[in-house]
Amino acid sequence: MQLTKTLFSTAALSTLLLSSAAFADIKVGFIGSLSSDTGLSTLRGATIAIEELNAKGGLMGEKIVLVSADTGEDVTEGVKAYEYLAESEEVDFIISGSIDDVTLGWLPRMQEFQIPTLDTWTSYIGIIDMVIEDPETMAPYFMNIASDEALATLYINFGADVLKKEMGWESVVILAEDTAFGGAITGLVTEALGPVAGIEVKEIITYDVNTNDFAPLFSKAEASGADFIYQVSSVNSQVISSQYVKLQVPMGMTGVNVSALGMEYWEDTGGQGGGISTLSPVPSVGYALDATSEAFVKTYKAKYSSRPAIPHFNGFNAYYGLKQAMAAAEEAGGFKDVKKWAAAMEKQDLTLKKDDKLVLRYGFWDKDTVEPVTGRTYPHNALFDLTAPYEDAAPSMVVVQWKEDGSVGVVYPPEFATTTFTLPSWVKK
Repeated sequence: MQLTKTLFSTAALSTLLLSSAAFADIKVGFIGSLSSDTGLSTLRGATIAIEELNAKGGLMGEKIVLVSADTGEDVTEGVKAYEYLAESEEVDFIISGSIDDVTLGWLPRMQEFQIPTLDTWTSYIGIIDMVIEDPETMAPYFMNIASDEALATLYINFGADVLKKEMGWESVVILAEDTAFGGAITGLVTEALGPVAGIEVKEIITYDVNTNDFAPLFSKAEASGADFIYQVSSVNSQVISSQYVKLQVPMGMTGVNVSALGMEYWEDTGGQGGGISTLSPVPSVGYALDATSEAFVKTYKAKYSSRPAIPHFNGFNAYYGLKQAMAAAEEAGGFKDVKKWAAAMEKQDLTLKKDDKLVLRYGFWDKDTVEPVTGRTYPHNALFDLTAPYEDAAPSMVVVQWKEDGSVGVVYPPEFATTTFTLPSWVKK
C-alpha cells in the first residue's frame, strides 16, 4: 500500500512538473496609477501589444501574461508595488506608467532586483545621469520618452522663435508645482530661457500640488511685471488651466500642462481651457500619425470605452516599447541574463513614416554618442532630434495649443504644425 501511494505521488509530481513546463508564462508587470489617464494609457498600450504578440505565438513559444500593481501616484505605494511585482509575482519584465517622483521611489528596488524595466512616462534627466554614473546596476533600466532636458531644450527654441520673435515677450514668471518634475523643468528653463532665447526670468513661484485657489498666485505673477507665465504642472493641472481662463488672467500662459495632453482636457476644464499651450512628447493630441499608429488607435478605441478616449503619448510608448522588449528577449534567450537583454534592447530601432516623412522613431541612445546640441550622452534614453529637418529622429517634443472653440493642434515646430500659436481673446499682445 505504501508503495502504491509513493508511485502515485511520484506520478502526480511528474504530471505537475510537466504541466508547469508546458504552461510556463512570460510574466509582465505593470506599475503605475490604475485611476489616472497616464497610468491607464501605459497599461492599455501594453495590454494591446501583449494580445497581438500572443496571437502570433507569444515569446519563445510561451504565453505572455500581464499583472498590475497600483501606485496611486504615491511614492510609498509605488515602492510597495514594485516589491509586490518582484517578490510576489516574480515578473520577468516591468513596464512603468509612473510619474517621476514615484519612479524615483522604486528605482532603488529595480537596482536591487535587477528586473528589466521600461519607463514610458517618467522623463527625469537625473535618472539618465544615473545610467551614466552607474551602468552596472542601471543596466536593466530604459526610458523610451525623451528626457526632460531634451524636452526643455527644444522648448527653448519655441521661446526664441515664437514667444520672443513673434510675440515680442522678453520676460517670464515661472509658476511650477513642487515635484521632482517641476523642479527639473524649472531648473532647465531658468538656466536656458534667458541665455539662449533672450527671455529674462523675473520670478519663480512654487506651489503645492494640492493647491485649489490660484488667484493669489496669478496676482503675484502679474505683479512681477513679466510678459507671460511659464507653468509646470503634472498633477491636477486642469485646475490651474480653468482658473486661468475663468479669472481671465491678463498674461499669456504656456509651459507644461499634463492635463492638456489628453482629449478629456476640454471636458475636465468645463470648456474653460482655451488659450492654454503645452509642450508634449510625441505623439500628441493633434499630431499627424502614421498608418501603424493609426491602426493601434483604432484597436484601442474598439477595446476601451472609458477615458482616456485615446492614449496619451506614453500609451504609444508602451505599445511599441513592450514589443521591442520582447524582441530583445527573443534575441537574448529571455530576460534572465540582464546584460544580454540590455545589449539587445539597445539595438531595437523602429522608424515610422507618413507620406515618406519621419513621424516617430523608437530607438535608444548608446553610451558613447554625443548629442550635438546639448553636448552630452543619453544612454538608454529614447532617440530624439533637437534640430530641423528631423531626419534622424522625431523631435523630442511638440507644442500644442487648445483654442477657445475647443479645438487643439500642434503649433511648433513648424514642420509638424497643424495650427498657429494665438493669444486668448482677453489678452492683449
